[in-house]
Amino acid sequence: MFDNLSERLERSFKILKGEGRITEINVAETLKDVLKALLDADVNYKVAKKFTDTVKAKAMGQNVLTAVKPSQLMVKIVHDELTQLMGGETAEIDLSGKPTVILMSGLQGSGKTTFSGKLARMFKMKKNCKPLLVACDVYRPAAIKQLRILAEQIEVPMYCELDSKDPVKIAQNAIQEAKTKGYDLVIVDTAGRLAIDEEMMNEIAAIKQAIIPNEILFVVDAMTGQDAVNTAKEFNDRLDFNGVVLTKLDGDTRGGAALSIHSVVNKPIKFVGTGEKLDAIDQFHPSRMADRILGMGDIVSLVERAQEQYEEEEAKRLQKKIQKNQFDFNDFMSQIQQIKKMGNLKELASMIPGVGKAIKNIDIDDNAFKSIEAIINSMTPKERTNPEILNGSRRQRIAKGSGTNIQEVNRLLKQFDQTRKMMKMVTGSKMGKMMMPKLK
Repeated sequence: MFDNLSERLERSFKILKGEGRITEINVAETLKDVLKALLDADVNYKVAKKFTDTVKAKAMGQNVLTAVKPSQLMVKIVHDELTQLMGGETAEIDLSGKPTVILMSGLQGSGKTTFSGKLARMFKMKKNCKPLLVACDVYRPAAIKQLRILAEQIEVPMYCELDSKDPVKIAQNAIQEAKTKGYDLVIVDTAGRLAIDEEMMNEIAAIKQAIIPNEILFVVDAMTGQDAVNTAKEFNDRLDFNGVVLTKLDGDTRGGAALSIHSVVNKPIKFVGTGEKLDAIDQFHPSRMADRILGMGDIVSLVERAQEQYEEEEAKRLQKKIQKNQFDFNDFMSQIQQIKKMGNLKELASMIPGVGKAIKNIDIDDNAFKSIEAIINSMTPKERTNPEILNGSRRQRIAKGSGTNIQEVNRLLKQFDQTRKMMKMVTGSKMGKMMMPKLK
């Protein structure tokens, strides 16, 4: 995501490196390159031109401090303007309804049904909501089955009427069902089409009028680029939706939709889909996305993902074990499982400042932990708890049992020992003591 744009912007800023001050000439040269980079990323021309004009005006009005290089100042200005371009502030969902009703809209193939399941899971896990998924796509034969499977996977109820072809009535009945059974969040999945047509628009407008949703979310495939922006405009003209959901942002997308859509429809991007798994959903933060585009990483989101996987009591228990040098392979295995729950390994690594560019062309297999898990699973309970007893013969047996070799076992034991020492140093530091109790 945004890899090419990030590289092009970095090259653009190098034009100012070594310059003692900002001038109209070097700024013009830099922004000419920035404009090309944005257009290559499939950003709407009017949006890109207005962006570079604004950056130029702000750059020319700045006095460069001795301690700040012109290129650094330009990065700061571009970062701030990218943040504003994508909405400025993080947009929240209105959960004030009783029940809260969210109407999903979008073209067929945009990932609307899957995202309905992701959204239900997220609000169930993070907001302690009781969601009800509603199947109002009465045309696509597999739509109801797909939503039912998703509902079963996340253990959320699903409402449908197999004999009805009236999506308006289905939606109304579902809301009444939610009120009767105490569900506080209703997510209505509607029908998509292969292209915008009057029949579809009239139908979803009728659903909106009948149920008066708290939120209407427009789901769009980020990989469709400017077509996504044009489609969003047409939907917004008819529905006046509250926010945008960008799916497939982990794919080979140039980022144009994310950078253009807010300016064109004047509606915030509220969520992004970053993978196929049901936990691959993130709230959209414009400032953090600007960080990532400019190669600054996204350490805040990384920490938040880590905190979601940890209970405070478990973190405290682990801290005590580390301080007493009692961290063992059971704990090590537990940490691996927590990391795997956080998402795609390459995406997680790219959130660390400076790492994204370094690993761009490196394949990081999500099964990278497989051999480690096999080795640990081949240990006896006593060996996992007391790694110091792992002598030569035990290591040979573990290698044979795990389908690895003695070198891999020795390498893991060395890495484990280094990890244990490093963790003890971190938890013993002032910063470690400040952070550990905050893990949830």
